[in-house]
Amino acid sequence: MVLEFDMRFDPRHGEAVEIAAGVSRLTAPNSSPFTFHGTNSYIVGTRNLAVIDPGPQDESHLAALLQAINGRPVSHIFVTHTHRDHSPLARPLAEATGARMFAEGPHRPAREVHVGEEYRLDASNDIDFQPDHALSDQDIVEGDGWALRTVLTPGHAANHAAFALEGTGILFSGDHVMAWSTTIVAPPDGSMPDYMNSLDRLLERDDSLYFPGHGGPVRNPPAFVRGLRTHRKMRERAILDRIVQGDRRIPDIVAAIYRDTDPRLFGAAGMSVLAHLEDLVARGAVSTDGPAALEGEFRPA
Repeated sequence: MVLEFDMRFDPRHGEAVEIAAGVSRLTAPNSSPFTFHGTNSYIVGTRNLAVIDPGPQDESHLAALLQAINGRPVSHIFVTHTHRDHSPLARPLAEATGARMFAEGPHRPAREVHVGEEYRLDASNDIDFQPDHALSDQDIVEGDGWALRTVLTPGHAANHAAFALEGTGILFSGDHVMAWSTTIVAPPDGSMPDYMNSLDRLLERDDSLYFPGHGGPVRNPPAFVRGLRTHRKMRERAILDRIVQGDRRIPDIVAAIYRDTDPRLFGAAGMSVLAHLEDLVARGAVSTDGPAALEGEFRPA
């Protein structure tokens, strides 16, 4: 199955765009190779509101959110996960509106942190975020005319959650599933087995439309999620093939199987290869000395 990405997206930075009944999107001006045109923040409701993923620490985006809110009460702020492009603006928005913050929990790694990995935790993660209310899987939070169901989807981050707008078929999928790109799974934040299991969880649901953390909507979720699973399995086979053919280090594997990727993303590609290799080592398909690491050497088991 060929995985086709949808790059069509007009961010309209600073402007609230109505994308469904009672749902508006504002895209933060933090465009990059990792965030596409920027982080999507969503406003849910018409009278008493919820905001999903307020976004990065950016005063212009906070001002745009407050302008779109236009004095209406905001009761809830939901955070899909604690990367710095999604959660830092939650506290300033809460202070400005009096809303309470809801998320799976504070930031944590998906596994034990090995020596030398600490810098990656500080570089891209909002370790200061603390929700007012911790959410469990299938928790339903009700507001004025809306209800959001928590669907825990660890993988991209250990505390990643999606939120289903009950009665609509809409799922706010965060960075777990996006129409424009595959998701980065970067240890120790991310876990490939968790990510694959979370894809399976979504296939058990009957959502008809995803609104992701970056880019435009996923309009045929079952087919797209199946395509993501197939893509990851193909990547796993390609990594195994490279090791069998004699590649021993992650940069060599990346150079071979990510030839058509923007070189600026090679570092992220290396992290995803590491996530696959951690899984392959745990399953006994690949061997290495000590824990799987970016600088490690890998051999067929």
